[in-house]
Amino acid sequence: MKASNQFLKCSVLLAILSFFNISAQEHGHGHEGLHHWEIPSKDPDRIILTFNGNPATKRAVTWRTNKQIEKAFAQIAKATLNSDFVDDAITIEAKTEAFNLGQYKGNAPLMVNYHSAVFEGLEPNTLYVYRVGDGTEYWSEWIQFRTAKTDYAPTQFVYFGDAQNEVLEHWSRVIRRAYQTAPNAAFVVHAGDLINNAHRDVEWAEWYKAGGFIHSQWTAIPVVGNHEFWHLTDEHEGRRLSIQWRPQFTLPVEKKLPTELHETVYTVDYQDVRIIVLNSNELLEEQTNYVEKQLKKSKAKWNILTCHHSVFSPAKGRDFQFARENWKPILDKYNVDLVLNGHDHTYARGHVPIRTADTANDTGLSTVYVTSVSGPKQYPLDRDQIKSYSVDGYVPDKAAEQTQFYQVITIEDDKLTYVAYTVLGEEYDRAVIRKDFKTGKKELLQSKE
Repeated sequence: MKASNQFLKCSVLLAILSFFNISAQEHGHGHEGLHHWEIPSKDPDRIILTFNGNPATKRAVTWRTNKQIEKAFAQIAKATLNSDFVDDAITIEAKTEAFNLGQYKGNAPLMVNYHSAVFEGLEPNTLYVYRVGDGTEYWSEWIQFRTAKTDYAPTQFVYFGDAQNEVLEHWSRVIRRAYQTAPNAAFVVHAGDLINNAHRDVEWAEWYKAGGFIHSQWTAIPVVGNHEFWHLTDEHEGRRLSIQWRPQFTLPVEKKLPTELHETVYTVDYQDVRIIVLNSNELLEEQTNYVEKQLKKSKAKWNILTCHHSVFSPAKGRDFQFARENWKPILDKYNVDLVLNGHDHTYARGHVPIRTADTANDTGLSTVYVTSVSGPKQYPLDRDQIKSYSVDGYVPDKAAEQTQFYQVITIEDDKLTYVAYTVLGEEYDRAVIRKDFKTGKKELLQSKE
């Protein structure tokens, strides 16, 4: 009888120890060295909206949990004046992808799950609320966004150059100030180098924490930069795209392009504005044909291109010659309105005019080019290099250095208004493109240095 009691006591003790061990794992006590906001849990984190199809009728959402949430769901409903919308919410089962953070030696050896869902069949110009979770207990808050209109209508969006370094410490105030300036922006362009070390999860954690709920309200157009590529195991294997990129962003797939370019090269059509996103890091030749095809078939009133590397670099030692020789002629041919770049950690806006045959007189505007930076890493301007682009027809208009910026672009009627703000919320630069949609002819109204 005593042996039986001892066995029972041992069994109970083992059960208790096992419980506390599991409980410790669930609550992250085994995650030494990690901040609490890095640690995955059953609660959804890193929630982000992206475009994946027609912005008037579709939207994608992606989020992360720990590995215990093996099945996840998203719910969506039309927003109402009170909480009655919950009775009409539609539930969608998410796709779940197991992900090993430990693929990169700089990360904790954790398994997490990424979940994604695409909301389809939405009504245009409608305010929706959505939430994500496990379907029972572990839900996010309800979050609002508005679908696009089907016709040409006023549009506003935000554009950031590189965040990259000390993102939580120094970029957080930039994105938050931008949100204060343009809270109703329809979407946001992140023009590459969102973080510094492509695979390092603490940096992605900082990026998500810096933006907080903003990432789940503003629909993101992420652009891949050179710092989204890095060696995974050792420097002899070559650089590869961030292991987090595809799991954490649900982006359009251009199936006719090489698989290496999937979810890094895509096009978004938003209310008669076409935004073409390129990967300026690799397979540039393959993208040249893509650019021409997307512009040739575009019926949009405004065409905007974004890639990470600056076509007209304002920083010393930088030179994206391929783009000037191969992409710029296409942009000229199809009268592209605006090009948004990063990479050079300084600020410059310039334009390429349409000139007469004798090159003496401007007869209109072709394209406005912008390079900007939102993070703390700053480079000096190379004004001599900027002047050298005159052989390519480039005319410099405004420049700055040692300043963190964000930009708000507003499109209404026949005008595209571009405004660059400093991190203090002060207007630094303004340019207005006025366009005759019948002829395509444009004029540039601007502030100059």
